[in-house]
Amino acid sequence: MSPLVITALVVVGIALLVAIVFINQQMESRKLEKARQKADLLDRYRRCSEISETLPGQFISPALKLLLSRFELSLGERLLALDKSNAQIGERVTELRRLVGQGEAIQVRNAPQIILTEAKAKDVRFLFEALHAQITRFAQEGQLPRNDAQRWVKEIRHLLTLLHIEFFGNLGQQALQQGQPRQARLAFERGVQYLQKQPELGRYQAQLQQMEQQLNRANALVLESSAPVEQEPNELTDGLKALDEDDIWRKKNLYDD
Repeated sequence: MSPLVITALVVVGIALLVAIVFINQQMESRKLEKARQKADLLDRYRRCSEISETLPGQFISPALKLLLSRFELSLGERLLALDKSNAQIGERVTELRRLVGQGEAIQVRNAPQIILTEAKAKDVRFLFEALHAQITRFAQEGQLPRNDAQRWVKEIRHLLTLLHIEFFGNLGQQALQQGQPRQARLAFERGVQYLQKQPELGRYQAQLQQMEQQLNRANALVLESSAPVEQEPNELTDGLKALDEDDIWRKKNLYDD
């Protein structure tokens, strides 16, 4: 065998090895990309399901339930395209198609939940933040019209405001029931301050007035509980009264001069 033939065979062998390595890398890259896509879709699919199932009933309308069902359906169909043998997702996709087909006649089975602790309020807020992220993602992918996305983002801000109103109101009412007017006053004060900072204050005028009334009631109870008992000696009260009378006398002499 001539040196030329040997050289040619070596070159061809090297070329084949390079080609095999390249093809393997491409296949591995596609495999990794498919796995990444599947993991991302599965995470979003589960998040949408969690939001839809766990959001308190007072914050979820048929329109929002429908939106979440559409999100979950879209993600489920894309998952099935990557994993056709997944029977669990296949069954859920069939159910979601039925639900989405109902339009806004879709039933909302989420039970209302009492928002009475900061931990609970944070849990619900995290659900709203997760919903906001999904709306943004679907809009970026072109699967949700920009106008619809903007409308839903505005609705989420409204729901967050309602969450704060309910939390501060419940916290204040609980404190009143437990005979803690100072804590109640603090809760109502926070509620009033939060509402006063809202850009669409007119939309929450009724809630603001109610919160202010509750704050006034709590203030009255605080003053009542702080008032000294009549006919009982109180050295601090007597001392303050004496200082006040002395101050009046000094002012009177000053003006008389």
